Amino acid sequence: MNKNYGYACINETLKKEGVTTNRSLKKATLDKKGLDYCSELAVQNIRDLEKYLHWNLENDILVFRMSSNMIPWGNKVDWFSFKDFSEIKDVLARCGEFATKHGMRLTMHPGQYCILTSPHQHVIDNSVSDLQMHSDIMDLMGLSRTHYNKINIHMGATYGDKESAIKTFLKNFNKLPDAIKSRLTIENDDKGNMYSTKELFEGIHKNANIPIVFDYHHHKFCTGGQSEEEALRLAVSTWGNIKPIVHYSESKALNESLKVKMQAHSDYYLNKVETYGLDLDIMMECKAKELAVMKYKKDFL
Repeated sequence: MNKNYGYACINETLKKEGVTTNRSLKKATLDKKGLDYCSELAVQNIRDLEKYLHWNLENDILVFRMSSNMIPWGNKVDWFSFKDFSEIKDVLARCGEFATKHGMRLTMHPGQYCILTSPHQHVIDNSVSDLQMHSDIMDLMGLSRTHYNKINIHMGATYGDKESAIKTFLKNFNKLPDAIKSRLTIENDDKGNMYSTKELFEGIHKNANIPIVFDYHHHKFCTGGQSEEEALRLAVSTWGNIKPIVHYSESKALNESLKVKMQAHSDYYLNKVETYGLDLDIMMECKAKELAVMKYKKDFL
């Protein structure tokens, strides 16, 4: 089975050359310099996304999580009206064509404030706006409206009542545009009082057919009474005919003997991913990004 390995958002090698897709600005700077400056940063980010994809292909890395910061304030402003939108659109289309041609899997992962379980409507509205930005980027790239090009989120919170929070999530999910719903995946959490793979399967997948992205590291802190293999196989069963993608990382506290939270991700990998004979794409979430992926391949493959 052909397992593809990838990394998230930042390329440490290219960053040394000033290549990044994370140029952003604070609200005070946006108020001072305006949307034209925001547009200029966005087009620079998108140009550098193209450089990332070419570098990834040259280095046989076929899975990549695109940054959520490529369009600064894109979840708050009408970035389709940016002065550079024509170029942004053209370069995104070119990036998508390149990825599709070379069998590269591109995904996205909105941040921690994208919460569909919230009882507060303004939080839901902001979350939907954020998801819409991610979906629009993928649409402009011509990426599939399937879970192959996933937009992955966490449940976010329990608000003291998991059953009620799950119902809120499902209600808000059902209101989403198809372009978002068709890509949305959900990930198990890294705190014991949050959502295990089993809880996501019972509460979310069974009711909305949303695939579960299994996170090996998170499972250690929220097992749901399942072994790693049991939880992984359960998550994989939710993907239908789409190749499942999983997240793999290790604890910084264990690998580097530092006094940090056990949940903190290490820079590199000491252990090989145990896939239990399953065919998976693997998003490597250690902090050294592409350097960790290349070292992992050298050490274990």
